[in-house]
Amino acid sequence: MAFLITRIGLVFTAMLLCLNLLVPNAKAQRQGQTDRDWLVAQRETNQDVYSPTYVDEPPPPLNEPLPSERLRQDTQRLSPDFRVSALQPDFTGDLWIGSWLGLSRINPNTGKVLARIRLPNYTVGALAQDRVGRIWVGTYEGLLRVDPRSNEVTTQNFTLPSNRVLSMLIDRRGYLWVGSDRGLALISPDQGLLMTTVQKLPGVSANALTLDKEGQLWVGTLNGIVRVDTASALPRGRIEGIPGTVVQTLTLGTDGMLWAGTPNSLLVINPETFQVIRSVTPLRGRNVTSIRFAQDRSVWVGTDNGLLKLKPDSGEVLGQIANLPSDSILSLSPDTGNKLWVGTSEGLAWVSLTSGRVRPHFAFIREPSPQ
Repeated sequence: MAFLITRIGLVFTAMLLCLNLLVPNAKAQRQGQTDRDWLVAQRETNQDVYSPTYVDEPPPPLNEPLPSERLRQDTQRLSPDFRVSALQPDFTGDLWIGSWLGLSRINPNTGKVLARIRLPNYTVGALAQDRVGRIWVGTYEGLLRVDPRSNEVTTQNFTLPSNRVLSMLIDRRGYLWVGSDRGLALISPDQGLLMTTVQKLPGVSANALTLDKEGQLWVGTLNGIVRVDTASALPRGRIEGIPGTVVQTLTLGTDGMLWAGTPNSLLVINPETFQVIRSVTPLRGRNVTSIRFAQDRSVWVGTDNGLLKLKPDSGEVLGQIANLPSDSILSLSPDTGNKLWVGTSEGLAWVSLTSGRVRPHFAFIREPSPQ
């Protein structure tokens, strides 16, 4: 009997504990409901406080595309660039075409493409041929040497002041001068070795190179023209304050004068006195990008707005060539395969020296869009 009373007592105690736990929860629920009712009442009476307001303007544009669009932009293929930046005839009579799509070799008489050379970098800035016929290729990623017998790259990875090659020239000793946007380098083509550099070049960038009658090197820079002694590789004189300042192209005339093209003029310079003799009148205010003398002693002048043929002694315009792939002229090779070959910003063309007929080379121009 005592055991039964004890069990009943324990059960009753447990029931009391449960009631004590439930009562606070019920109170909390009633309190929560009271709080929610109060908030609703406050919102109904204070709509201006709890109702959001919006400025009547569109959202600002995004500064960057969404990740998916960025990925598409990074992986999509760029359209081809048909700039023909360098032309180099070789000893066999073939013509080498340096462009922003690579290096090619053609027969200039027929226009037939003889080879397309695979290059580590496709952007060609300059071409030169050494004494034994090897083709040196200056790209925007460094210097290469191509064997014309196999049409293969045989030497590369030279240590230059800058890998962005802008100009090249073989001097009378057979050495190769390489101009970059950070100075000059002198290379032995036979050994394939870098001999010296001229990194503190006045005017910094070696945009254009030519030799005078004495065999000395003249360099067109961002600030005039510098004469460099080929034996010591030291600057020995400078022409400053010329119209246009930047010298983009440089060549030696048949009379021994230097012809320099700037963004607003064509200048004739005496290399002995370092004086500008004259500014060619028809080219004043025009951006001169390429100059080459022909066998008939006339001079071809390429600009960013057309190609002209001049009489060198007077500057008289003998003719202007139309119907080229582009009026922006980048490179010239006269008297090659009885033609004048013209590299433009939109491809390659040739001009007949007998009839004056102009024809594009369809292997090096953009295909016309279908109508």
